[in-house]
Amino acid sequence: MGGTVRRPRADALRNAERLLAEADAVFRDRGTDASLEGIARRAGVAIGTLYAHFPNRRALVGALLRDRNDALFARGDELASLAEPAPALREWIEAVVAHAATYQGLAELLADGADDAASELHASCERLTAISDRLLDTARRTGAVHSDVTGADVFTLMNAAAWTRAHASAAQAARFLARSVDGLLVDEVG
Repeated sequence: MGGTVRRPRADALRNAERLLAEADAVFRDRGTDASLEGIARRAGVAIGTLYAHFPNRRALVGALLRDRNDALFARGDELASLAEPAPALREWIEAVVAHAATYQGLAELLADGADDAASELHASCERLTAISDRLLDTARRTGAVHSDVTGADVFTLMNAAAWTRAHASAAQAARFLARSVDGLLVDEVG
């Protein structure tokens, strides 16, 4: 047999779309630790249907972030080609922090996913770190960033800043991020 690929049924696709829409709304309102049962109920499906589409919370979050991740990664690739590495790195970090602050609790899930190869979020965490490494390599070659700063350092900073954004005032979060990024960059005042 030729191994035909079956397309998902229309009702299964609708269920998945409703689950994603409700999860997005609930996570924005209550954070990523909100009740999955509540999300299923709001979508009008049984919890088993949610788990059939998304076997765990990380899989649901990963599906919600897929399009946003693709856009973020494309922006990171664009930034890596810019001539000015310090502003590119700063913009990248700010973009990732905004992304990781989409839902309260997302920064924690991403931090956990970075160290868990079995996590549905692991590959995206690795991609974030790889883009950060590319931006850092360029910044190091031009002397724009301290030579000992790593992609893992930047990843940690981004998660800490996203957590701060979810738990402190907008002004305090912005100040923390700006001061932290300034600390990575070599002071250009001679």
